Amino acid sequence: MTDCGCERARRDLEEYLRNEVCHTEHTDITEHLATCEECRDEALVARTLTEVVARACHETAPETLRDQVLSRLRAVQATHH
Repeated sequence: MTDCGCERARRDLEEYLRNEVCHTEHTDITEHLATCEECRDEALVARTLTEVVARACHETAPETLRDQVLSRLRAVQATHH
């Protein structure tokens, strides 16, 4: 039985995208992605999702919204004590 590398590429995809695999594994997965459209598409989705989440984590709410939320939380806490 020969393995085209799909199972391994998908198993290690998260680590690969974060550059947390050894050089040999990185090279093997890179080569596999170059020849396997299905895995390449999966890697693109994972990479895009990771980038969107990372951007969202750096965004902050406007100060007025933050103040409104905190004010409402304090009001709810005051009525429940």
